[in-house]
Amino acid sequence: MTTPALDIEAHMDAEHLAVLQALPFRLDLSDIPATRTVMEGLREMLAAAPLPDNVSVEDHMAPGPDGAPNVMVRTYRPASLPTNAPALYYIHGGGMVLGDVAGSDPYCANVADQLNVMVASVEYRLAPEHPFPAPIEDCYAGLRWFASSADEFGIDRSRIAIGGGSAGGGLAAGLALVARDRGEVEVCFQLLVFPMLDDRNVTRSSQAIVDDRVWNRAANLAGWDAYLSGNAGGDDVSPYAAPSRATDLAGLPPAYINVGTLDLFVDEDIAYAQALLAADVPVELRVYPGAFHGSNLMAPDTEISKRWNSDELAALDRALNGPR
Repeated sequence: MTTPALDIEAHMDAEHLAVLQALPFRLDLSDIPATRTVMEGLREMLAAAPLPDNVSVEDHMAPGPDGAPNVMVRTYRPASLPTNAPALYYIHGGGMVLGDVAGSDPYCANVADQLNVMVASVEYRLAPEHPFPAPIEDCYAGLRWFASSADEFGIDRSRIAIGGGSAGGGLAAGLALVARDRGEVEVCFQLLVFPMLDDRNVTRSSQAIVDDRVWNRAANLAGWDAYLSGNAGGDDVSPYAAPSRATDLAGLPPAYINVGTLDLFVDEDIAYAQALLAADVPVELRVYPGAFHGSNLMAPDTEISKRWNSDELAALDRALNGPR
C-alpha cells in the first residue's frame, strides 16, 4: 500500500516554516551536473562564517584504492591539541552525487575548536561518474591513511570516531562495517546524522516526503540509482553500500543517530538503531519533532536546532573525551 504524501508545512513550528518557505531553490536531480552548478552558486552567494582563528586547515593526499586516484583528506587542527588526542573522521553529505569537503568546513572546524580534537574530512568520488564501490573505498582509503598517520598527527589511533550527515552518514555506517570486516583500523564511535541507509525506499517516510524544497523521494531514488548503477532495490546490494541490508551488526562501534520527524530517512534510521540494539551495539537515538532534513543547519537559531546541535556535540564530546 502506498503512503500518501505528507504536507510537511502542517507539521512544523512557525520558525521552521519561515525558513522552509524562504528556501531559494527546488531540488531536482534529473540533471545532476546542472544541480551541482546551482548548489555551488548558492554556496558562493551565502557568506560562510569565518573559521575559528585557532584551527589550522591543511590538505593532504592519501594513497587511493588499488588502481584509483589518490584521495584528498583535509585536516582541522586546534592550536591547543593535546598529545594523543582523539579524532573525528568526517564524511560530507549530498545524496551520493553532490557536495564536497569545503561545504563541511564550518562544521568540522567548529568540532575541532569546541572539543579540542583533530578532525579530518575526506573528498570521495561522486556518483554517477563513480558509483559504488568507489565512494566507500575512497572513504576507507582515507581512514586507513589517517589512522596510519596517527603518530605524525599526534593523535590516539584507538580513539578515532567516524561520522557524517545524510549520504555521509550512510557512508559512515558502511565504513564501520568495512573497518570491522577488514580488521585494519579501529573505530571507537560512529556519528550518524540523518543517515541515508536503505536503497529499497519502501518505508512510510520514504514515500511520504515529496516536497522538493527538502531531500525528497524523487531525489532519493535518483541518488540511489546513481550510486548503485540502476540496481537500487535489487537482490544483490552490498551492505557496505546500503547498511540497512546488513544482517550482522555485531561488533560495531557505539553509535549516535539523530533525525527529524519530517525527514525522509526517519523510519529507516529508527529501524537501524533497533537493529544495532538487537546486535548488542550501544546506540543513542534522538528524534526531533518538526525537524526536516538538514533543518538543524538551515535553521540553526530555532529552539529545536539549538537543542539538536548541542545534543550532537555533547554526544561526540562524551565519545571522544569521556564524561565531563
